[in-house]
Amino acid sequence: MGANTSQVSDLSDNPSLKALVGTESISENDPFWNQLISFTFISPTSSGESKLLEEAVIPLAKILSISMPMRCLGFVFLFHSQLFIWQAHNALFMIRCLLKVFIREMSEAELHQQFSYQERAPGSCGGSEDLLEELLSNLVHLIVEVPLLDITYSILFEAVTVLLVFFSYQLFHKDILRDGIIYHMCLTSRLVKTLLYNFIRQEKCPPPSTHIFEPKAEGGLLYGLASGVASGLWSVFTLGGAGSRAGIDQEHDPLPLSNQSLLLLLVLANLTDGPEWPNPYRQAITCFRNTQDTSSLPVEQPHTFQINFNSLYTALCEQQRSDQATLLLYTLLHQNTNMRTYVLSRTDMDNLVLPILEILYHVEERNSHHVYMALIILLILTEDDAFNRSIHEVILKNVTWYTERSLTEISLGSLLILVVIRTIQFNMTRTRDKYLHTNCLAALANMSAQFRCLHQYAAQRIISLFALLSKKHNKVLEQATQSLRGRQGESAALPDYAQDLSVIEEVIRMMLEIINSCLCNSLHHNPNLVYALLYKRELFEQFRTHPSFQDIMQNLDTVIGFFSQRLEQAGSDLSVERVQEVIMKGAQALPKDRLKKFPELKFKYVEEDQPEDFFIPYVWSLVFNSGVGLHWSPHGIELFSMDSG
Repeated sequence: MGANTSQVSDLSDNPSLKALVGTESISENDPFWNQLISFTFISPTSSGESKLLEEAVIPLAKILSISMPMRCLGFVFLFHSQLFIWQAHNALFMIRCLLKVFIREMSEAELHQQFSYQERAPGSCGGSEDLLEELLSNLVHLIVEVPLLDITYSILFEAVTVLLVFFSYQLFHKDILRDGIIYHMCLTSRLVKTLLYNFIRQEKCPPPSTHIFEPKAEGGLLYGLASGVASGLWSVFTLGGAGSRAGIDQEHDPLPLSNQSLLLLLVLANLTDGPEWPNPYRQAITCFRNTQDTSSLPVEQPHTFQINFNSLYTALCEQQRSDQATLLLYTLLHQNTNMRTYVLSRTDMDNLVLPILEILYHVEERNSHHVYMALIILLILTEDDAFNRSIHEVILKNVTWYTERSLTEISLGSLLILVVIRTIQFNMTRTRDKYLHTNCLAALANMSAQFRCLHQYAAQRIISLFALLSKKHNKVLEQATQSLRGRQGESAALPDYAQDLSVIEEVIRMMLEIINSCLCNSLHHNPNLVYALLYKRELFEQFRTHPSFQDIMQNLDTVIGFFSQRLEQAGSDLSVERVQEVIMKGAQALPKDRLKKFPELKFKYVEEDQPEDFFIPYVWSLVFNSGVGLHWSPHGIELFSMDSG
C-alpha cells in the first residue's frame, strides 16, 4: 500500500505490508505509519477479487498490535483537513480487512487480546489500555457525531461496516450467541437514532465527479497529494467498495450507507438479551417517539429518543423492495406502539400497503422469509378495525403490476383480498406451508366483518378459493376412504393424505367463517359476494350435513334460500343488472335476527417462543447477501445453510 495505487495482486510484494508484518520493531513516531495509510487501493468489485483480498490479508494476522491504524481515527476529530479524513478512511479499511481474518480464525477472547497487547519500552509509564473498547467507542462517536456530507460519506460508510464486521462472530456459530464482549461496549441510543436517520435520508454515494480531494490553491502540498489519489479511490467506491460480489448491479443499489446502516441496525436490534443485560438497542427501537409528540412520559424510559415519523414512514414506503426494509417495518409495527399508532393514523395507507401487496403478488420471485414478513405486516395491520374500514374507501386506478386481470378501478381492500387469496392458492399448489395458510386466513378473517363494496372479481375469487378447497377435500377424502378400506385391522398410522384431510377441513371451516362473518355484519354492503354465492350455490350442498360445518352452514343456507326465493319470484331469464337489483333490495329486507350469531373473528399476531432462532439467521443471511463491499467465504458459515441464505 503506501502512497502508490495498489492492486490485490500487488499486496504480497508491497514493502509497507512486508514491514508491517516483519520482525523489526517500528516506533509510534516513525513516518512509516503515515505512509502506510496514505494509499489509494483499487477495491475489489467481484467475489473473486474479494476472495483474493482476504487470502492476501491472512498473513497480517501475525501482527501483534493494530493500535497505530486505529489511532489514525483521531485525525477526524482533531483536523478538518481532507487529507486526514482520507487517511482515517484508509485506516478503517485496513482494520476491517484484519478484523475479518481475526474473527474467522480466533475466538472473541483471543481477538480482545490482540487489541489489549501493547509492547512498551523498559521504564515507560502508563497503564494498560483496552484498545478494543477504544476502537468501538471511536467508531460509535464517529458515526454519531460526524455530519453526513459528501466529504464524510466514505468514512461514515466504513465506520458502519467495521462495526457490522465486529458482530459477525455469529456467522461462524450454528447456535445463537447469547452474550459477547463487544455487546456491552457501544451502548447508546444515539447510535440507533443515527442509523435510522442514515436509512431515512437515503443519501446516494457521491458521484466520481464530486471528488472531495480536489486540489485547492490554499491547500498546498497536502491537498495536492490527496487529489492525486482521489480519483481511483472514489470511482471505485462509487462502484460499491471492497468485496462487492459479482452480479450485483450497483446502479440499482446506489445507497451503500443507507443499506449498511439498516443492516447494522437490524443486527443490533436482534441481539439476544443477556442474563443481566436486556438488549438496549431493542429497547431504543421499542420506545422511540415522534418529534411531533410533545407529551411527557409518565415514567422516564431508558434509551428513548425522538425521530421524525413522517420521514421514517416515507422511507419505509419507498424501500419495501428490499428484505431488510420490510423486516424493519415489521420490527417497528410489532415492537413500537408509537410507530404502529402513527402508521395506522395515516390517510395515505396505500403508499405502504401497495408495496407489501406487490411482494406477495410476486411470491415466486421472493424468498420465503420476505413473504412471511410481508404477510405478518398485513396481519398486524388488520388487527385494527379502523384500518379494515379505511382500506375499502381508498380507490385505486390501474394497478399495473396485477397482470391476471385488468383492474381499472378497485378498492385497496378488494385488492388486498385478491392478493392474499392468490398467495393461498400458490401455497396450496407449491409450498404447502401451513404457517403461510394460517396467517393468510387470519388476515382475511380480521377483515371479514368490515368487507365493504367488494369488487366483483374479489367476490368471485373468494368463492373460487372455496371451490378449489372443496375439490381438494373430495379428492383427499376419496383417497383416505380407499386407504382405510384396504387397511382394516391394521394399527399403523394413517397415510399422509389422510392426515391432510383434517388440515383441509380446518381451512374450509375458516373460509366458511369468513364468508359468514361478512354476511352477518355487512351483507347489505356486499351484493357482489351474494351474487357469487348464489351463482356457485351447489358448492356448499355437500357440507350442509357435515358435522364439522353444520352449524356455520345454517347461515349460508338461510342467505342462499332467501335470495333464491326472491329471484324465483322476480321471474326467469333475468339480466345480470336485474339480479343485482333484486339482491340489493333483498339485502335491505332480510331480517338480521334470522342469522345465527357467532363469536367475532379476531386473530392477533404473537411471536413464537425464542424468535431469535428465526430472526438472527435471517438477519445475518441478509448481511451475507446484501452487505455492500463485504464478502465471506461460504465454507466457514455455520449459522445458516447456503440455500436458505
